Amino acid sequence: MILLMGLPGAGKGTQGKIMADKHGMHLVSMGDIIRMYVTGERRSRMLAGELLDDQEVIDLLGRILDGIDNKDLCVLDGFPRTIAQAEWLLDKSKQDKFSISHVIHLSASEDIVKQRLHARGRLDDQDNVINERFKEYKELTEPLFAWFKDHNIDVINIDAGRSVDQVNDDVTNSLHL
Repeated sequence: MILLMGLPGAGKGTQGKIMADKHGMHLVSMGDIIRMYVTGERRSRMLAGELLDDQEVIDLLGRILDGIDNKDLCVLDGFPRTIAQAEWLLDKSKQDKFSISHVIHLSASEDIVKQRLHARGRLDDQDNVINERFKEYKELTEPLFAWFKDHNIDVINIDAGRSVDQVNDDVTNSLHL
């Protein structure tokens, strides 16, 4: 399993789709899954930039992963976002449900990803929501990179502020695909 991480708009979905298509892998996009399954008040909170609680997200992902035969051939876009989610993932890995082969951190400046998000034009891509998502990312997700290293899982940093092809070349080379 390959984990793709980065700020909203860093290119996780784009790079995940390219990897999945090129190498016959499953692509699991947590953002797409959440937008598909979450309704009502939880959806309103999400559109305001709030993260869903860890257990809701873990339960959704668990159901999706149950339907995938070879989880090692999976690109996971946007999960984990918190230490609790990472602990769940590591626990499943230790139970031999799958192995985490790589963590790819697509790193780009807030200015670059903000431009991308505005161009994308989803309902939740408004400045106040984007700023809230950036804040949550810094507080909850950035600490995961040190957490992974503490658990002997390498994090590969890729400069995602460049063109899709340049980023994909670096991702492909770092994964030896």
